[in-house]
Amino acid sequence: MRLFRSGLRKLTTRLATFLTFGLLAGLLVLIDLAVATTRGQGGNDNGGDPLLLITFPGAYDNILAFMLGLGGLFGVIYGAAIAGSEWTWGTFKTSVARGESRSRYLLSTFAAIALVLAIGLLITFLIGVVAAALSATIAGIGLDGIGDADTLTALPENFARGWVAITATAALGFAVATLARSQLAGIGVGIAFYFGETFAGIFLPDVVKYMPFHLANTAVGGGSDGFGAPPDPGALTADTALVLVTVWLVGSLVVAAVFSERAEITG
Repeated sequence: MRLFRSGLRKLTTRLATFLTFGLLAGLLVLIDLAVATTRGQGGNDNGGDPLLLITFPGAYDNILAFMLGLGGLFGVIYGAAIAGSEWTWGTFKTSVARGESRSRYLLSTFAAIALVLAIGLLITFLIGVVAAALSATIAGIGLDGIGDADTLTALPENFARGWVAITATAALGFAVATLARSQLAGIGVGIAFYFGETFAGIFLPDVVKYMPFHLANTAVGGGSDGFGAPPDPGALTADTALVLVTVWLVGSLVVAAVFSERAEITG
């Protein structure tokens, strides 16, 4: 608990923490306000109505879908930034010199990351709900559905699934940056993995559906490509995807912990 509390105190003052969730919340607000002020003029390529983004109760799912879509990328960057800084700033070396267990220190650091992700995502979601309600008011859309009981009842489970999925992508970035001992390498590889997986899905859908970012979408989207997407008969079920996402999470942490125990610390 001592290492966990120490890691948590560090993360609450890190610029990376404020940038990650500030950007995510800022994009949510900007998109909602843009839809409201234009009243969804032009529609989209699929003929959908953009005003659905700020129409409750569907807005709840749309906010979660947006957070998960970009949250996976932000998560891998955040995990890599924190893990890489432990090496480049020398804090990991200092902790080992004090006699701390290497793997315990890294795992405690990631536990703090997971908690910060939960709190940050919750705050971001609440900001998104307020922005959607305000945008709906600007656009002249009623807020009758904001208290829909069925949707509100399902929210905690959907949010928890999204948190686990994003935490798994953060674990991936955390592991890569630990192996590379570098923030930049971890972030670069994480971003490349994200976009590479996205494009590979066009050609290798049966393989890519087992990759972390696709699993994250499926775990929350109930076997589709996300909230509001049509079901894919060949997709994994949400529960199966959630289990596999957890396997990626645990596997990434095991790799990081094992490497940290065997790594030579110099400099």
